[in-house]
Amino acid sequence: MTQALSLSGKKGLVVGIANDQSIAWGCARAFHDAGAELAITWFNDKARPHVEPLARQLDARIALALDVEQPGQLEAVFDAIGARWGRLDFLVHSIAFAPKSDLHGRMVDSSRDGFARAMDISCHSFARMARLAEPLMREGGSLITMSYIGAEEVIPDYGLMGPVKAALEASVRYLAAELGPRRIRVNAVSPGPLATRAASGILNFDALLAQAAQRSPLRRLADIGEVGALCTFLASDAAKAITGSTLYVDAGYHILG
Repeated sequence: MTQALSLSGKKGLVVGIANDQSIAWGCARAFHDAGAELAITWFNDKARPHVEPLARQLDARIALALDVEQPGQLEAVFDAIGARWGRLDFLVHSIAFAPKSDLHGRMVDSSRDGFARAMDISCHSFARMARLAEPLMREGGSLITMSYIGAEEVIPDYGLMGPVKAALEASVRYLAAELGPRRIRVNAVSPGPLATRAASGILNFDALLAQAAQRSPLRRLADIGEVGALCTFLASDAAKAITGSTLYVDAGYHILG
């Protein structure tokens, strides 16, 4: 397969692979095919058997557990990157969570603790990764996170994750402004609905998938490989003038509001 973009010589971290249907896996596979060397993480011991075989496919020399709620685990990942590589060129943050009782309820009924936990895991963890990545990106770099159209319009059954993703997109803009002088670019990618394990927790998700495929201008859904292709571009030097943006890869679904 001919690669239009090369990441040869670049080092990247991908957070959020759960299985071979994950958006993060689509990104990692595209990065690897473009020549990057990767570090990857798994969430916990239950996820490890599903992720380790994928890490081997990527020839990932750094593969560690990462639960961003556990003190010290995030720092341990970046310490390992610093010890082995001494630098980092890009990272992908593809994690999100909300307690089911809050995700499946009305926003107005969401619990204080549930909202705070969703914000911490889905949004503030990206800022924490940016802080740890900054000293490793001495020659600049690219930080990428995953958003969703529910950040800017009301999507039925998306609940409190809409405001959380809106906060994530705002964080991208502020981080881009703060880190730009260090030549660190920060962007969000907004895929349309995809049949991933994480998304399956949304109520009536099958109906949402069918509606998106029917309404999208291209009359289909995007796939994780297409998300990976966009992220490869953002990680590459070809995107060195792009920062602070939310880029859509959703077969045009977002234009139909």
